[in-house]
Amino acid sequence: MRGEPSCPKCGGRVRAPGLFADTWQCDGHGAVHPLQPVIPPSIDALAVVLGRTQVPVWMPWPLPVGWLFTGVACAGDDRSGGRATAVACSGPAPLGGGGELILVAEELGVGLGAAYAGLAGPDPTPHMDVSSTPQARITATGRPTPLWNVTEVPPDRAVFAGEARGLWLWAISWPAESGPLLYDELVLTDLREAGSEIDLIPCGALSPKLLSPHR
Repeated sequence: MRGEPSCPKCGGRVRAPGLFADTWQCDGHGAVHPLQPVIPPSIDALAVVLGRTQVPVWMPWPLPVGWLFTGVACAGDDRSGGRATAVACSGPAPLGGGGELILVAEELGVGLGAAYAGLAGPDPTPHMDVSSTPQARITATGRPTPLWNVTEVPPDRAVFAGEARGLWLWAISWPAESGPLLYDELVLTDLREAGSEIDLIPCGALSPKLLSPHR
């Protein structure tokens, strides 16, 4: 399951810092924060990301009935810390069948959220009309957080984005019909602040969506 770090924007190979550059480099995108290999979901895997990240690790908490934690990904390295995180959860979709949700927190320009959204990226601004009424509202660490629909995405998913704690917050759900999950005042917790409750998170099988951000 282990692999090599990759570019969060295109999934291509990256070169580690060396003699000619002090940052990770992608041939197509230049300096990037490398996407680390995804490992099977577990509390230990989550703890690794929590120990590295500089950005929130968002999860619906409590999880909706029947939903499970199905993986976590991180872009960044040990020197700079995680600059983007993606948490996957899976469970019953609001209109029947199975659903998947990936929540991404990232700094400006990282491009991980756009990859899961199916956009060239790196940021959602060109695909959002923030002058309109937000299409969804969630609560993130106790604060009402508006999210806007992100357009021009593949038809198999629903994508929303907004800002929380001064960083991008993306919510990507499959299938597109599972988008109503985000209309139900979903409550998000930054797992960096969860304390001992992290041990109560139910884990499921690794989400294939988390493994393939560029599809």
